[in-house]
Amino acid sequence: MIAVDLLEIAPISGVTVLKGDFRDAKLLEALEGRRADVILSDVLPNLSGIANVDQARAAELTYAALELCQKALKPNGIFVVKAFQGEAFNEVLQRLKHEFVKVAVRKPEASRGESRETYVVASAFRAKRA
Repeated sequence: MIAVDLLEIAPISGVTVLKGDFRDAKLLEALEGRRADVILSDVLPNLSGIANVDQARAAELTYAALELCQKALKPNGIFVVKAFQGEAFNEVLQRLKHEFVKVAVRKPEASRGESRETYVVASAFRAKRA
């Protein structure tokens, strides 16, 4: 198991912790050619308070995480991503539906009712054949 964060993460038993950007090549190097069963993306941009700007930036990070899936997720793997409902949300969902067999939107009970934050659970990754 590998965890990646821009900030320091306290050691976790059985987990390789990397400090850095998930888009960095060192993440793929750490996998040593193996592919992940699950990729969990809980990343968000620094919020500006301007809804359409924040939504676009969040979508860009989702697309970057989806690129990571192309390189590092096993066929039939699972991708869980934090997303904000808003202007770009339907486009994000459509792209995920193209890449995965099943896509479901989930809003945790712990999330405030007025929050636009949600999670998308995409399963059965349609890995591209080389």
